[in-house]
Amino acid sequence: MPVERLTEDAIRTFAENWYVALDQHLPLQQVLAMITEDLEFKVPEDTFLGHEGFGRWYAAVTSRFFDEVHTVTKVEPVIEGDRAIVRVLVNWQAKIWDPPAPRSQWLGFDADQTWVVVAGEDGPLIKQYTVNELAPMPGSGSL
Repeated sequence: MPVERLTEDAIRTFAENWYVALDQHLPLQQVLAMITEDLEFKVPEDTFLGHEGFGRWYAAVTSRFFDEVHTVTKVEPVIEGDRAIVRVLVNWQAKIWDPPAPRSQWLGFDADQTWVVVAGEDGPLIKQYTVNELAPMPGSGSL
């Protein structure tokens, strides 16, 4: 099956679908289908490599955060054939609960990210994912 070229629309739709997957805490196998096997995933707490590393990150965050809502505010791809550098701005809001606290805590952050996306057989795949900045919203708890 031929590999589809990347388009701005395909990348925008893919970014929206990525965050729907994270918000819904989809099964790991479904999320792994959206990344390359040699993924480099850089978030403030660490860098995770490949499917195994991503799986560790995903297990940790889906156990810690709930009521997550990601709102994509900007997707700016620079397409170079079957690869694209994509600036993604996303607002992330969630809740956490740290036992034995009597209540959960609200978190809200604006994230500035850079992705490297490559063309896969079924559409875009994330090859590199870097959180450049995570700016807390007023009143947000800390991570």
